Amino acid sequence: MLHEYRDIITELKVSNARFASIFDKHNDLDQKIIDAEEGRSHLDHIRIEEMKREKLRLKDEAYAMILEYKKEKEL
Repeated sequence: MLHEYRDIITELKVSNARFASIFDKHNDLDQKIIDAEEGRSHLDHIRIEEMKREKLRLKDEAYAMILEYKKEKEL
């Protein structure tokens, strides 16, 4: 997720518990989606789509936090 911000992500995961939680939830959902799509777990199409929407919401939230962090560091 957002590989171009790897250094900032590393810093935020350590310094911001909310960001760390979002990041972990995103990665967990990503793995569950992959497992379902590759047949390692059984989820219906509707549930997979719900998980994809939640994963995107988490990514958007994390991205907003990254941008805020960058903005604060530039000041």
